[in-house]
Amino acid sequence: MSELPDWMYPPRAEGWFAEDLDRLPQAPRHTELLDGALVFMMSPQRSWHSRAVTALTAVLEELVPDGLLAEREMTIKLDRRNRPEPDLLVAEVDYDPDRTWFDAADVTLVVEVVSPESAHRDRTVKRRKYAEAGIPHYWVVEEEDGLPVVHVFEFEADDSGAAYTLAGIFRERLERSVPFPVDIDLDGLVPARKGQKRAD
Repeated sequence: MSELPDWMYPPRAEGWFAEDLDRLPQAPRHTELLDGALVFMMSPQRSWHSRAVTALTAVLEELVPDGLLAEREMTIKLDRRNRPEPDLLVAEVDYDPDRTWFDAADVTLVVEVVSPESAHRDRTVKRRKYAEAGIPHYWVVEEEDGLPVVHVFEFEADDSGAAYTLAGIFRERLERSVPFPVDIDLDGLVPARKGQKRAD
């Protein structure tokens, strides 16, 4: 069994803290912190995932009103032991070129585009953590039945403010008034696979 490099050992018995991520230049890109443990995204990124994230980022940058900022692949500090990196977020902050993370209190919307490697975390673990951190809106973006089309599960904070309820499942078009006016052609986000169409 090969020995782990020194940087992979936590600096304290309690594990890793959120601020430690800024002091780990050796860590792979897209390293997250969940419950004090480092999580690495090691599997290759699929074209569908990359295109969906890029297209959604471009669309949301156009849709967000003044005072909100759309950003992709930046971590959110939920608490001392949790700093996940969603695919996309919208926050009520000014642009800061030196920013390395966002505070959960400033985040209005989190978007996770599901991949096979991240599916469990996106659908369960992160959904619970984002809700408990008080982030009011959460979108889970998925393929549908193996087709390269986009559908969105939209979650909103419930009355307790510490859990989500399902606000809707959107196919073809996402049209909502919250967290700001949204009208997105979901079928136009990624190219259709030749010879494959959505089943009606």
